[in-house]
Amino acid sequence: MRDDLPDAARTAELARSLGRELDSGQAGGLAAYLGLLQTWNARTNLVGPRRWPEMLTELAADSWWLADLLADLQASGALPADPVSLDFGAGAGIPGIPLRLFWGAGRYVLVEPRAKRAGFLRQCTAMLRLKETEVFEGRAEALRREADLCLSRAFMPWRDFLELAAGYGRKGAEGGARAPLAVVFANDPEPGGDSPAGYGPALVREYHRTGGTGYFWVFSPSMASS
Repeated sequence: MRDDLPDAARTAELARSLGRELDSGQAGGLAAYLGLLQTWNARTNLVGPRRWPEMLTELAADSWWLADLLADLQASGALPADPVSLDFGAGAGIPGIPLRLFWGAGRYVLVEPRAKRAGFLRQCTAMLRLKETEVFEGRAEALRREADLCLSRAFMPWRDFLELAAGYGRKGAEGGARAPLAVVFANDPEPGGDSPAGYGPALVREYHRTGGTGYFWVFSPSMASS
């Protein structure tokens, strides 16, 4: 029923209860995304939560915390003003689709091998008219892009992800490549053990989420292990 779908006002009210003030564009865009996700989820199992309020509180809210982190990384110079970002295992669009409502810098690529989910992502990007946001349908290994940032939310174990991310570095004038910055969603306060060669932990940012605390682990090539 239409009454079960979100609108901008109810979405903004729920976000406010979580400590986030949305502007009209963000509220409208997030409501449209959550409505589409709830509709698709009724016939295709994209995410665990079945209704949009839980989708917002348990999933999409993480994206505005990520937007804050990325803006801070840009302000510090760790991330360029116009980055190329790769979002691996984009699935149902978390974090990427809501993220682009809060952080629109550079070029953003949603990487998803499953055709049905890639189709959902394309519908989202078209409906929301997300600028400089594209969907790559295929395996990560088939993607040939140079990037400044790689993102992983439950895509693969973090060490494996860093080894993958290192392959998307920007080539330098002398033929070498600088690995991109890597951000991993995590449930633990810090990574355990050593990072793969070429990366080192640069920052851990914690944030409040429903049911506890989440963490972003940021790995930088500039602080790489020897």
